[in-house]
Amino acid sequence: MIDIPSFLLALGLGNVAFAILMAGYTHGAAPSPGLRLWMWARFGMGLCQLLGWSRGYLAVPALHGLEGAGWILAVALEIAAYCIFFGLERWRRVLLPVSALALAIVLAAGSAGAPVGYLTALVAGVVALFAAGMAWILLRPSRRASLLQRIIGANDALFAVSVAWWAASSLAGDAPLGKQAQETAYLAGYLLMIVNGFGFLLLCKQKDDAEMARMATTDSLTGLPNRAAFLERAEGARQAALRQRQPLAMAMMDIDHFKQINDRFGHASGDEALTVFARTARATLRSHEMVGRLGGEEFAMVLPNTGLDGALQAAERLRLAVRDATVITSGTPYIMTVSIGVVVLDPNEELSAALARADHALYAAKSGGRDRVEVGQPQARRA
Repeated sequence: MIDIPSFLLALGLGNVAFAILMAGYTHGAAPSPGLRLWMWARFGMGLCQLLGWSRGYLAVPALHGLEGAGWILAVALEIAAYCIFFGLERWRRVLLPVSALALAIVLAAGSAGAPVGYLTALVAGVVALFAAGMAWILLRPSRRASLLQRIIGANDALFAVSVAWWAASSLAGDAPLGKQAQETAYLAGYLLMIVNGFGFLLLCKQKDDAEMARMATTDSLTGLPNRAAFLERAEGARQAALRQRQPLAMAMMDIDHFKQINDRFGHASGDEALTVFARTARATLRSHEMVGRLGGEEFAMVLPNTGLDGALQAAERLRLAVRDATVITSGTPYIMTVSIGVVVLDPNEELSAALARADHALYAAKSGGRDRVEVGQPQARRA
């Protein structure tokens, strides 16, 4: 048998402690609306559990309704935190009216002097519904869902089932079964406090780590892989092509007269030209092909399983697509063009050597009048 008052006291202090820990974690850090809402949700749950513990010592009927309203607000804040964290849209259209309706019903029942058992069952039913909603958010099919997310979702589902059982047994008036269901719900609540408490923190850390990794490998203006990330992935593609004995093509690309765009229209238009080129390249290339920004107006692309003919066709498609792209400037419409140098890697050729050949081809394209595609010279053979 569980000592319910002592258990409530432990749960309340634990949730308040988690909320204080969250406050320390978020102090001075970048704003995180989801984490802040989750912090207030934990704080609200802790206060509700402390109110439940105090009922055994304070004979104040109004505490029942206040505790029930607090539970509804707390679980509503927690599900809102998950919605914001996972970027769900239009969640307010569902959560706000449902929360307001549940809150109005509980407050009305408490004001009307509803029996404690009925009021408890009503609040437990609402909490179970909201916990099931949180479980759905975490367990819904998604390729990006982590194992940690699934564990937290399963814990929410277990909590929802146990609290729903408690609510149903309380309404049925089965005292022994209701006592057992209540103890199960409190045990599930304890597990919820531990797993979700640390779990949400770890989810936030996973998200922050992923964002840091993305920033370290992505060009902030164009969203393309930066120089280091591109070269690393290109080397991986070279190694794979060598193992599979498949052709691999590369290209160096340069936006023509880019300095004139900056001088004529301003740096904002130059940035626009870079983003337009990046967007056009992503839309033109196939899913397994990759383009990256090496610096300034210079870009490169890798074309796995592609010979010279295929590489020339891909480069020509990109050249024509760039001409058709719209570049917004402060003056007259500007037709952007690109020069491209294409090579196919020789067996065992180093990446740096292939890039140098592609760069020479790019120089030939620019010297030959720009807005054109040139093929690099074959790798020099050693005697």
